[in-house]
Amino acid sequence: MPDRLADLRPALRFAPELLLKAQGVRAAIFDVDGVLTDGRIYIGADGEAVKAFSTLDGHGLKLLAQGGIVPVVVTGRDSKAVRRRVADLGIAHAAYGAGDKLAAAGPLLAALGVGWHEVAAMGDDWPDLPLLTRAAFACAPAGAHVEVRAVAHHVTEAAAGHGAARECCDLLLSAAGRYAALLRGHLVTLDGNAPA
Repeated sequence: MPDRLADLRPALRFAPELLLKAQGVRAAIFDVDGVLTDGRIYIGADGEAVKAFSTLDGHGLKLLAQGGIVPVVVTGRDSKAVRRRVADLGIAHAAYGAGDKLAAAGPLLAALGVGWHEVAAMGDDWPDLPLLTRAAFACAPAGAHVEVRAVAHHVTEAAAGHGAARECCDLLLSAAGRYAALLRGHLVTLDGNAPA
């Protein structure tokens, strides 16, 4: 019987020129509304904001950190729901209620010792443009505003809040040469045995 684990090759493929453009990224900045969510905001009678997040995106952000690329959140809105999700994902570097996303990102990147030439950014609308145009690699979800799509190096096939951030994470991990090892690591059980 063949060893299926040893024969495993990632099915995911990106264009070589795209992978070259995304190499060298050490930190990735993500917007929330319209990137990690579908952009809709539900407001209850008491004023609480309710948001839906994709587990695909969440796992992608965790994988990004495991692969040595620091996930960063810079969002124009602040809510308990967003803070809870960011905390649940173990993201330590975040700015909430950022009216000026560039000003908010600067201290976060400085604390990480990362320059813009080592940064990827993912956003969907005009407030994200200052980050996207400075980052070494810019990504946008499929439904992003046309001006954002125009400056992005990669526009995802997946929609915002439905795997777009995961697609960006997978691309960055592939460019860093870490995707295949992370995939293989997920095929091993906690006791160290490969599945049958």
